Amino acid sequence: MGVSLTYENSLTRFFRWVYAGVERTIFMGMKFTFPGRFVSPLGFLGMLTFVVFIILGITGALLMLWYEPILDRAWHSVENINDTIPYGFHIRNIHYHASNGMVMLALLHMYYQYFSGRYKIRNEILWVTGVILGVLTILEAFTGYDIIFSERAELAISIAASLTNSIPIMGPQMRDAFFGAGFHDFILRFYTFHVFMLPIALLGLMVVHFPRFLVFDVPMVMAVSGAMMLTGGVFPVGLGLPFEPDKPPGITVPEWYLTGLYAFLRTMYDKFVTGVAWPGLFIGALLLIPFVDKYKKFSWKDRPIITAVGITSLAQIIVTTYWGFYIDPDRAKPLLERLVIDPIFFYLVMILLVPLSFGFTYMMIKLAKHAEANAKAQPKKAGKSSIEISQKWLYALFVVLLGFQVYLNIAAYYAMLDGMKNYSLFIVGIMMLVFAGMFHLYRYGKAQAKAPPPKPTPPAPKAAPAAPKPAPAAPAQEKPLAAPPGQQPAKPVEKPAELPPQKTASAPAGTKSAQASPQENPEPKKT
Repeated sequence: MGVSLTYENSLTRFFRWVYAGVERTIFMGMKFTFPGRFVSPLGFLGMLTFVVFIILGITGALLMLWYEPILDRAWHSVENINDTIPYGFHIRNIHYHASNGMVMLALLHMYYQYFSGRYKIRNEILWVTGVILGVLTILEAFTGYDIIFSERAELAISIAASLTNSIPIMGPQMRDAFFGAGFHDFILRFYTFHVFMLPIALLGLMVVHFPRFLVFDVPMVMAVSGAMMLTGGVFPVGLGLPFEPDKPPGITVPEWYLTGLYAFLRTMYDKFVTGVAWPGLFIGALLLIPFVDKYKKFSWKDRPIITAVGITSLAQIIVTTYWGFYIDPDRAKPLLERLVIDPIFFYLVMILLVPLSFGFTYMMIKLAKHAEANAKAQPKKAGKSSIEISQKWLYALFVVLLGFQVYLNIAAYYAMLDGMKNYSLFIVGIMMLVFAGMFHLYRYGKAQAKAPPPKPTPPAPKAAPAAPKPAPAAPAQEKPLAAPPGQQPAKPVEKPAELPPQKTASAPAGTKSAQASPQENPEPKKT
């Protein structure tokens, strides 16, 4: 009979019981990876989008406590949240900028998957659900700023109702279903879409879309959250003017993710073509990309046509977004003339933009491939070594950031006491960024401590001794001197070859050396 020597207290047993109970759920089926080192955020933009969605859910739930979805109270309830409710300004600004951040992250995630070809790794269902998630994300943000019922919301409501009504056959019925019989019905229905129906649809698609293994990088999550708060402090969202049915609204534009569509509508062309058909064609083309892309490789350089189409679509989005924001500054002109965009000029630019962007991108891809081939042919250069920080400097940087964090907390507290709401939100954003830096330093130091010690570098080999210089060549034999008459000419004496010095026994004193020095030439005997 074995006896266990380990003891678990009641708290440990409780956590084990909870973990065993939720281990088979969908959430526990996903494996979260917490990287020990810095990794590029491009690979987990989808996870960052999900984190921002959670932030939206928390701040939205807090805003629901004071918001009133009633026609004559909606705008004033938001004003009360912004100006009177404690921390209401912060919650509303975080919620607003998080909605913009979620749309931006979703678009970046989609185009990163597009250019990297990652939709070819798994299957087409993930890409299709991702595109639908992007569309629902824009609709979620659109319904959010509409329920404020300001002049800007009134413009968006009018455009959306007219576009829905322009749809053949089912348009009027869809308009009645989504917008109701009047503004009273509209406020309540859009509020229901924003807080319940669309979030449920988003969560359901996320369960299908997200892969099983997710990367949760704490410093990057803190950095993204801090960036949203910092943006809210620098650019606090305004309320605008309340909508009054008996007064015409002023000149305004929708949110940035809808200004491209607004530019098409301002050409005064057919509403169904500009507001429904063109966006539907764009979304349909995105859905078909995995089925059309037959390239075997994933890199954007190896898929030139698909890459050129993606760059062309980005160019179209950027140009139309800018055009949607532009309004003729000449106030002497009538309002309609300032808003209308010349359709001939607009569509001519859009048509010319397609071959220019496509051709330029295709040419640049070919040049990049040629440069890559030349780089492979050349010998590789030694890579640059990464920056390494010693443990002493890690401790110093961590202490400095900790002291700065304490100072920021004190500054944010006094900013709140003085009523500087946007400044306090700005400081909170910096606090999140500093916390991200502190966590990254901690993670870096922990990884450095676990890393094996570097291998000792072998000593440099000693230089080989210089080769001995070759012996100088023997001098040419001298010509014999002419002998006097009656005598034989003397034979030339050859210079003996140089020999290495040898130790010889010293001759006794008073005797001559038996051998002559090799440097001495004996004189010939006279006869």
